[in-house]
Order: sequence, then structure tokens, then C-alpha cells
Amino acid sequence: MLRGTDAPIVVDLGFGASPITAVELLARLEKVNPRVRVLGVEIERERVERGLAVAHERLQFTHGGFEVPMPEAFGPGAKASVIRAFNVLRQYDEADVPGAWASMLARLTPDGVLVEGTCDEIGRVASWITLTPEGPQEFTVALRLGSLEEPSKVAERLPKALIHHNVPGERIHDFLTALDAAWRTNAGLGTFSPMQRWQATCESMAEAGWPIVRQPRRWKLGELSVAWAAVAP
Repeated sequence: MLRGTDAPIVVDLGFGASPITAVELLARLEKVNPRVRVLGVEIERERVERGLAVAHERLQFTHGGFEVPMPEAFGPGAKASVIRAFNVLRQYDEADVPGAWASMLARLTPDGVLVEGTCDEIGRVASWITLTPEGPQEFTVALRLGSLEEPSKVAERLPKALIHHNVPGERIHDFLTALDAAWRTNAGLGTFSPMQRWQATCESMAEAGWPIVRQPRRWKLGELSVAWAAVAP
């Protein structure tokens, strides 16, 4: 999507105390599309001021929240191709999630995506929901495999829409229970590498009937995506 768009806008919503995530995001995305533009959005004005100190034509910062206001520099009617919102909704009640999603989705281009999730402080455990203007599409877990004991460790970093549903009888609980079981079943492959064990775990989940998104290249990074309907509350 980013490759096929002339000058896509990617939003880092809730970039935090330092603008470094937005700066690094632009540096990585420039390799995909040298005309990409990144917008950092924060609800705290002091954080926006820190961002403005490093802003330039393709890296902008603005004060706001889920409404995702676009700066004048991006032109009238500008919309985002991608909105990344990590560790933002965890501060809200679950009842606030649908409204926040709707506000962010309204700021996307027709083929845009919203990536909303949670991660730990150093990015070793993360999970997110990928949404399009039509609604939630996939749920993804991402884990640092080298130090992983059980995949269900991600339970502590589930998105707000799921974290209170990780109890028996709920789909997300069933998914994480099955993921742990597949990880244990393939323990022998850990002798070769955690990555091979994880890849086999992903294959086992697909063979068991879970609607796993087949992305072997992402599996090698410790990621696994499943259709949202399989884990939705």
C-alpha cells in the first residue's frame, strides 16, 4: 500500500514523551517510499513541542487525540494511509474502544489501515488489532523468541478490546491456550532454534483449524496473525 501511494501519510498516535518513535518510523518507511510523510499526534502539548523541535516537511507533529487532526502542511482534506496507536487505549475503559476506533477509522483513506495495540517497554512482547474502514480484520501477537517460555505471556499486553476477556469460555482464552499447547508440542525443535519451534507452532495452529494468516516471513520474526472473528469477544 505504501509503495503504491504517491505521498502516503503515516500517523504515530500517542508517540510518547519523546518524538523518537516518529523519527525512527520515518527513517524506516523512507526505505519503502521516499515520499512518505509521518505525523506524530499527542494529547500533551509539551510532548508536541518536543516534536516540533525536530519537525520538517515530511515529519510533522500536532496536538490532538483520536480525531487525528491533520496539519495544514499536508494539504486540505488529507487522510492517513496508516494510523499506528500503541499503548494508547490501555488507559481507557473497554466501553470507549468502539468510539475511539470509529474516530480513527474516519481519518483513513479508503484503503487505509489502523494498527491498534499494546507492547511492553522494550518491545519484546506485543499484540495488536489491524482494522480497515470496514472494521477489525486480524489479531497479531509478536514475541521475542529467544527468551520465550510460553506464548500466553502476551496476555499481559493484549489490546484493551481483549485483555478483560482472557478467561475460560472466551475465544481469546481458547486461542492462547491452544497456542501454548502447540508451543509445548513442538518443544523438541527448540534444539535447532526458537524460530524453527515457532514456525512449527504456527503450522500446528493452522492444521488445528485456526484461521491463521499464512505469513512465513513474519513467523520468522516471532509474529502470528489470526482472523479477528476467531478471537473477538
